[in-house]
Amino acid sequence: MEQQVEPQQDEFLFHPSNVMLNILLFGLSVLFLALTISYVYTRVTMSVPPVQIPMLFIVNTVILLGSSYTMMRAKKCYVYDNTEGYIVNLKYTIWLSFLFMLMQTVAWIWLFQNNIALNTSTTAAYLYVISFVHLLHVVAGLPYLFLFYYTAKKRMVDPVTVLVYFSDPEKRLKLRLLTVYWHFLDGLWIYLVLFFAINYFI
Repeated sequence: MEQQVEPQQDEFLFHPSNVMLNILLFGLSVLFLALTISYVYTRVTMSVPPVQIPMLFIVNTVILLGSSYTMMRAKKCYVYDNTEGYIVNLKYTIWLSFLFMLMQTVAWIWLFQNNIALNTSTTAAYLYVISFVHLLHVVAGLPYLFLFYYTAKKRMVDPVTVLVYFSDPEKRLKLRLLTVYWHFLDGLWIYLVLFFAINYFI
C-alpha cells in the first residue's frame, strides 16, 4: 500500500502546477515580508507613529477563516463524492469571499472617516497598500472558484457525469492547489493583522 502512495505524492510534488504554485506562494511571502520590514524600518528611522487597524480587520479575519473552512469542506466532499456538499461549500466560499471584499471596503471607508488617509502618514500608506495587495490576491482566486462551481453545476447532472467529474485526477489536483492557495491567503491575513496590532501597542 505504501509503495502506491509514495509515487502519487512524488507526482504531486513535482507536478508543474504544484511547482508554479509554490513559486507563487514563495514570491508572495517575500513580498509581504519585505513590506512589513519596510514598515518597521520606516517607523524606527523616521519616528513615525504606528497606525491603528480598524476593528473590521478582525471581523475580516473571521470571515476569511470561514471561507477557509468551507473550502476545506468542499475538498473533503469532493474526496468522498458528496455532490451536494461539494457544490454548497464552493458557493459558501464564494459568498464569504465577496463578504470579505465588501467589509474590507467598509474598513477603508472607516479609515477615511477617521482622518486616516493615504497621505496622512507613511505608516497609514503602508496599511492601505498592504491590505489592498492582499485583497487583489483574493480577487485573483475568485475566477477559479467560479470555474469550479460553474463546472460542477453544469456537468454533475446524473450519476454517470458525477462519476466522471469526481474521478478526474486533473480536477482533483487543481482543487487541492486552490485549497492550498486559499489557506495561504488566510494565514497571510492573520499574520498581517497581528503584525499591525503588535506594532500599534509597542
